Parts: sequence; C-alpha cells; structure tokens
Amino acid sequence: MTIVIPRHAAAARPVPARGLVDPFGRTIDYVRVSVTDRCDLRCTYCMAERQTFLPRAELLSIEELDRLCSTFIDLGTTRLRLTGGEPLVRRGFMDLVAGLSRHLDSGRLKELTLTTNGTQLARHAEALARYGVKRINVSIDTLDSDDYRRITRGGDLAVVLEGLQAAREAGLKIKINAVALKHDNAGQLRDMIAWAHAGGMDMTLIETMPLGEIEADRTDQFLPLSTVRAGLEQGWTLTPLMRRTGGPARYFMVEETGGTLGFITPMTHTFCEACNRVRVTCTGTLFLCLGQDDQADLRAVLRAHPEDDAPVMAAIREAISRKPRGHDFDISKRGAAPAVSRPMSMTGG
Repeated sequence: MTIVIPRHAAAARPVPARGLVDPFGRTIDYVRVSVTDRCDLRCTYCMAERQTFLPRAELLSIEELDRLCSTFIDLGTTRLRLTGGEPLVRRGFMDLVAGLSRHLDSGRLKELTLTTNGTQLARHAEALARYGVKRINVSIDTLDSDDYRRITRGGDLAVVLEGLQAAREAGLKIKINAVALKHDNAGQLRDMIAWAHAGGMDMTLIETMPLGEIEADRTDQFLPLSTVRAGLEQGWTLTPLMRRTGGPARYFMVEETGGTLGFITPMTHTFCEACNRVRVTCTGTLFLCLGQDDQADLRAVLRAHPEDDAPVMAAIREAISRKPRGHDFDISKRGAAPAVSRPMSMTGG
C-alpha cells in the first residue's frame, strides 16, 4: 500500500499555548471521528432497515479527515477514536490510519483507537496493529448465531469471530461492546461476559439511546443497567475500579472471572460531569454533545481555507466555547420522538 501524507502535514505544525477548555472548565482532549455513515450491518436498535445514507460527495476526503484530525491534535487532542458507521468499509481508511500514525510516532497523540462491528477485521487487523493501533472496540450483542443474524438484519457471527481471532493474533487488545436489550439479549449477558473474559477481552454494556428514528419503540428495548448489575451481583462480586480510558464507562473487576466489566449508562446515570470529548461526523460537522444538536460546520471552513489551519482552529475553539453541560436523554414515554433526529451511524460510536 502506498501512503500519501497530505502536503500540509509535511511542514512543522503549530503547538497552541492552551488546549481546548469548555465553559464548565472541562479539558476537551478526546475526539471521536466518524469516517463514514455507511455500515454493512443494519442493527435494529441503531438504524432503519432501509437506511438512507449520505451522498459520497458530501463526505470529507481522506486528506480532509487527516487534516482535521491533525488540527485537533494541534489543539491538544491526545486520544483519537475512528468510528462509523463501520469505519473499515470506508475506501482509503487504512491510508488515513497510516497517515495519522505519524502523530503516534511523534508522541503528540497518545492513542489511536477504533470502534468496529468486526466484519472486516480478518482482513485489516494486522495493518491496524502495524500502524500503531493498540486496542479496538468490537460491537457484538449476542453469541447466538440466529439472534445475531436477526438483530443485525443478516450479519454472520462466524465472520466476526474470525475477525476477533485475527485481532488477537495481531496483538490488539479487544473490548467487546454490547447494547443491553430487554427482549433480545437480557438473558445472555452473563454468558457473554464470561466468554469475553475467558478470551482475555474486556467487556462493556451500554444502555440503548434515543438517537434517530427506527422501526421499533425504544421503550420496548430499554433495559436499565442498574437492573443488569443487580442480577450479575447475585452470583458475582463486582469490585469498582479507578480505571478510566477517556470514555464514559464506569469499570468493575469481576472477581470470579478476573476480567473487567464496564457500564455506560446515559439513560439512568449521566456521565456528563467529566465529559472530555466531542464528535465529528464524516461530513465535518462537529457535535459538541452526543445527545444535543449543538454543532459547527468545519467542512466549510476547511474548504474555504485549504492552505491555512488557523481559521479551522478558530472555528473549533469557538464551538468548544459553547459546549453544553450535558445531554437530556429521556426514554420514559412510549412513542416519544428521539432526543436527536440523527442516527448513531451518522454521529459515530
């Protein structure tokens, strides 16, 4: 593979005197960047079966994504997560990873990570490791092949498990993410945790969130993780950990399995007080909160100033200056509209 480093990357980039700090004194040093809204699965809780995707012309190019990520790094970003949709289906994605690896080599970026559904991992795990990715999150909501096919609307669990094996062989640390769904996997979560821990993988459980329109009513799917945790503690000892990875999860050691279990609870216990992250979509829209519509159009600034990053930095700083305190998720009313209209596949996981 021939990697072309964007021309703006060749010159020495400015180091700001001060990083990004929001109105509530939170340092914003973690950015999640969606490289595509497309996905090769159609998970029932994530998107509509006949999802409409963005025209390719609206997406940032690989060079623009590199430039925008590099500008965030110039502004103090130390952790960068690449997401989708499914990031590994984006053409040129490995070129982006290879280009961004220069910031790992320089020490300016502490971590470059990836969230994936695992369907393409068998082909790409070795290259991800070679370019400096140390750990990945893989979304799997069930270990039952039939349930997996139904939840993902056609996915093949065996392909994902093959990808996990390739990732292990490449030396990648793996965390399994599972959305807790009342009628789909509630009775399987304990076995999934035990399976993940037996394979040397951490696991995180996530409450379903009201993002975008789907066919189902999310009140039918919602499973409070407080209920899940109470059930797990009937047979296991969960010891709180101080561990933080830059994300919203609260971590526990499961003494009986020796593995780590995380809980992400946007519905029953907000994690906004320590929020250190923002999200950028594949079209260059900066969203300041997953559950709010506060945003900034960075694509327009990028394209209006192709050789000058100063206006892009100014636009990012201005946006961070109005980051809200937190989200307002509410799933208590049947039939209620989602908190925001955009689907999770657009914002990125």
